[in-house]
Amino acid sequence: MLKGLGDMAKLMKQAQAMQQKMAEAQDRIAEIEAEGESGAGLVKARVSGKGELRGVAIDPSLMSADDREVLEDLLVAAVNDAHAKAQEKAQAEMAKLTEGLALPPGMNPFG
Repeated sequence: MLKGLGDMAKLMKQAQAMQQKMAEAQDRIAEIEAEGESGAGLVKARVSGKGELRGVAIDPSLMSADDREVLEDLLVAAVNDAHAKAQEKAQAEMAKLTEGLALPPGMNPFG
């Protein structure tokens, strides 16, 4: 019975360590910034690792009333590109947490 308690204490310690690592990873993800672009770089967007839009840059050549619809489409594409890149970086950061863990194949505890 005492062996069982020792195993439980070890498991609790591992869970606390994992919780700490998770909090640190989430802090690093909040610091991630990714830039996406569209229209061969004429429109750029920056997003955080959490998907928050942080900024956009639009080439002045697109600032005519005739190109408004094109600009809107390019802006959406740039934001989506930046979001995808930020998500990839965030997933890579979270994957570091599972390195060395004995998880069943295909199991991802983070989604």
